[in-house]
Amino acid sequence: MSWEYVNLGDIATFVNGFPFKPSDWSTEGMEIIRIQNLTKGSSETNYFKGVIPEKYKIIKGDILISWSATLDIFVWDGDDAWLNQHIFKVVFDKINIDRQFFIYLIKHILEDMRREVHGATMQHITKGRFDSLQVPLPPLPIQKRIAEILDAADTLKRKDQELLKKYDELAQAIFIEMFGDPFNNSSDSSNVVNFEKVTKLLTYGFTRPMKHFNKGIPILTAKNIQKGFIDFINVHYASQLEFNELTAKCKPNNGDILITKDGSIGRTALLETDEMVCINQSVALIKPNLLLVEPKFLVAYLNLNSVQDKILNMGKGGGLKHLQITELAKFPLSLPDLTLQRLFVQRIDKLIENKTKTNLQNELGYFLFESLIQKAFNGELVN
Repeated sequence: MSWEYVNLGDIATFVNGFPFKPSDWSTEGMEIIRIQNLTKGSSETNYFKGVIPEKYKIIKGDILISWSATLDIFVWDGDDAWLNQHIFKVVFDKINIDRQFFIYLIKHILEDMRREVHGATMQHITKGRFDSLQVPLPPLPIQKRIAEILDAADTLKRKDQELLKKYDELAQAIFIEMFGDPFNNSSDSSNVVNFEKVTKLLTYGFTRPMKHFNKGIPILTAKNIQKGFIDFINVHYASQLEFNELTAKCKPNNGDILITKDGSIGRTALLETDEMVCINQSVALIKPNLLLVEPKFLVAYLNLNSVQDKILNMGKGGGLKHLQITELAKFPLSLPDLTLQRLFVQRIDKLIENKTKTNLQNELGYFLFESLIQKAFNGELVN
């Protein structure tokens, strides 16, 4: 059965948010939804207590699409709020369409767009281009069936993601049980040293444009560095020639630590592979002094919630945060005896092993989900 193709602008109305200025921000009123609040790139929330047109108001359940810097779709789950510019609110005022099918359709479109603009200085979609995009529109019963199948696959993927969070929570609980919380007055302050005393910081990775391939040497960016593990989903690749031209600070080795320094700053993971990888400017490279600190201990320390809060506060910039490596060098580190660090590592090693397996399942689940989406919108999933 052939499907009808329509313009996105014929499905719904996409309302761009209000152009708030910093002078409009307040500590009272309704929240202003900015891109970094949707992506959790910042915990900072701004408010507005004035009056603007009602079309910019967002309520729980509204569908939002970020179209500048970050290309993604979200379902608002908070209180009533105002929408900032560079985000569309979707108003279903034109045709009858299954909302969940629509969400998956937009995910599919934005993934293709991310591949198209990958490596560009700024990802950006104009409203005119967005409205004119041609998309497949099957009959409503087929829309619902596609949404049901993709919901089931997405649920499995989310279970793995929730399990990863629980492993992280358990590792933090073990750390605090053994050493206390370094920023909540429950740890020994007599053994505090600056970060630079136990590590070598090799600032950030490459900044020059590179060609991106479907295979080759993985390029790790901030989105690939999660709390305690490296996510190889949505990785692009460099050629061997490009890799050879990079400096040492762009080419981490097995046992090195990677930390995000742009956007969602402070997420830290240990590289545990002998395979060649490289990092771009959104990631910094840390080489721990093994005579003073256990790498897995250091990763666990940096990923503690209280430590993450301190690192976020170090970030510069009013929009996307930036972590300066010179400031990280002065960051305080509560350093117990190496024997105790190794005991901690022994306690969490099995946890890390399980987390690695779950992350692999998560990656496999992601690729299964993406395969199903491709089939769905090629008309191969449901007839």
